[in-house]
Amino acid sequence: MSSLSSLRLLVLFLLALVAVMLLGGLAYVTYRHPALATPLGVATGAAAVLVACVGVILARR
Repeated sequence: MSSLSSLRLLVLFLLALVAVMLLGGLAYVTYRHPALATPLGVATGAAAVLVACVGVILARR
């Protein structure tokens, strides 16, 4: 296994960890302040679309 693929795996793992922490934080804020559920849902949806677009671009390389 080359060092580049190891680095890529580490970066993907860290990105997944940050995403889980972010979603946990959003879930907590939504639970404590239900009025923010709609704006946070829209923001999360927009972020998901952005991540999907970046994934498609990177997959084409």
